[in-house]
Amino acid sequence: MSDSGTWIEIVLLAMLAGFIGLRLVSVLGRRTGHEKPAGEPYRAGAPELSKPGTVATDARKPVAIELPSGTPAALRADLQSIADADPRFDPARFLTGARAAYGMILEAFWAGNAADMKHLVSDEVLAHFTSAIDARKESGVRFENRLVGIDAATLVGAQMVGQMAEVTVRFDAQIAGMSTDASGAVVAGSKSDATPTHDVWTFSHHVGSADPAWLLIATDDGE
Repeated sequence: MSDSGTWIEIVLLAMLAGFIGLRLVSVLGRRTGHEKPAGEPYRAGAPELSKPGTVATDARKPVAIELPSGTPAALRADLQSIADADPRFDPARFLTGARAAYGMILEAFWAGNAADMKHLVSDEVLAHFTSAIDARKESGVRFENRLVGIDAATLVGAQMVGQMAEVTVRFDAQIAGMSTDASGAVVAGSKSDATPTHDVWTFSHHVGSADPAWLLIATDDGE
């Protein structure tokens, strides 16, 4: 991850170019290989991406999973490994929760309310969102955006990293909105025209935790 000064500069440039008015910039949460372990404490109120219940610390029974439509068959083994480590994990239920989290995080970001996403994202991602929101406020840019709909949410990656389960989802969505500067002039976008957007987000969860919530730990564009 680049230092905060460089990162904020990238965000400001994106604003001036008009790209940030309709979507999250791809540098938010981008992996560099130097991230901290994703085992942040659970934050109450996050959408449940797996079934509630206490995870036994030993003698877990394997649970055969069903792949949601569109899931690459090559992911079955990795998703099964997560289900074996945490029998509450259900890919279809996970996708339902991920779709909800996607909308909630976007709405919080557009509104400039970092606190509203605190229970949904890792500390590192929250810091980047907060920096972007602060930079946007300083520049006078305002968002008037709405998530028209999610055309598809597809599992595209899964792995176990120690006791941390990581699942990656591609979101294909329609977003309508625009950004304006301090004078009210339109910087980018339109209130009436929806724009196709593609984002790839990675969520993480400690399989030994009694709490089923997952946190967003990385984002990227889906181009």
